[in-house]
Amino acid sequence: MTKLEQIEKLRERANVTYDEARAAYEAADGDLLEALIYLERQGKVEPPAGGGSFSTARIERTEENERQQEHTDTGTDSFMKTLERIGKFCAKLINRANNTTFEVLKDNESKVKFPVTVLALLVIFAPHITLPLIVIGLFFGYHYRFVGVGFSDL
Repeated sequence: MTKLEQIEKLRERANVTYDEARAAYEAADGDLLEALIYLERQGKVEPPAGGGSFSTARIERTEENERQQEHTDTGTDSFMKTLERIGKFCAKLINRANNTTFEVLKDNESKVKFPVTVLALLVIFAPHITLPLIVIGLFFGYHYRFVGVGFSDL
């Protein structure tokens, strides 16, 4: 950025005249932040909201503040990451169940195919019907198999 562009940016940011912006820019040896601080000290720029001020000095954090911030960040971040991992795992599991079919066979001929998700819902919401039907089917020569993607890389 050229000197003129920087002075223009400073003038817009500080809402001062070109003359005042140039003087502050030159007093700060071309550092825009230092020029803002210079104008703030002269009372030509309002300090930032919240009672703070512009500064290029490095702010030292006390050990207690660091530990407290680290604890807060770690607690929230780790909880959110755990929820995210659980959500991804569930989504992956449901996707696999939708792509894997439960097949009912009689004499090596497929009679019925449906996604494992449907089987899981039937077992959860109607186990008193589903499980006896599966067992009774075995007595009548029906065989069952799962066809599709394996679960080895979940």
